[in-house]
Amino acid sequence: MQLEPERTAVVVVDMQNGFCHPDGSLYAPGSEAVIEPIADLLERAREAGTQVIFTRDVHPPEQFDDAHYYDEFDQWGEHVLEGSWEAEIVDGLPVEDGDHVIEKHTYDAFYNTELEGWLNARGIEDLVICGTLANVCVLHTGGSAGLRDFRPIMLEDCIGAIEDDHREYALDHAAWLFGEVEPSAEIAFA
Repeated sequence: MQLEPERTAVVVVDMQNGFCHPDGSLYAPGSEAVIEPIADLLERAREAGTQVIFTRDVHPPEQFDDAHYYDEFDQWGEHVLEGSWEAEIVDGLPVEDGDHVIEKHTYDAFYNTELEGWLNARGIEDLVICGTLANVCVLHTGGSAGLRDFRPIMLEDCIGAIEDDHREYALDHAAWLFGEVEPSAEIAFA
């Protein structure tokens, strides 16, 4: 799959210490396992001049204090609190000059963030999506991208999950409903 670097961005979803490091409160070995393949992908993307975007799931401690229904702390416990080590991008994927970082407060990287406007202002249409968790933030971000008429391309070997079944479900759902699923080796930035 040939992608034009100037019209493409690699979106790295929530590869943070809280999810990817063994000391993280929501650590999943499947998330740690995709650090190396994502690093390889980013090297190829940056060499071609493709934009790299990192999302960071960040929660102020009081975010859900007055929630009527949506409360991630009820679901997952407190995690990736604002200003914490858990909220930082994992060491194996350093953010470089020229990369863009989006802070988000829900599963969807487009919800109440500048992501859509930032992409549109740069003429980016194709999104190569990787990161974690497959059936949570990756799935919701990919679906939201598709609904906004971006082309979401989910990289099956660069998406972490708690269980293999979760990744399989998310990728099947994405391919069926809103995007494309490819192995990272099939992606060329040219």
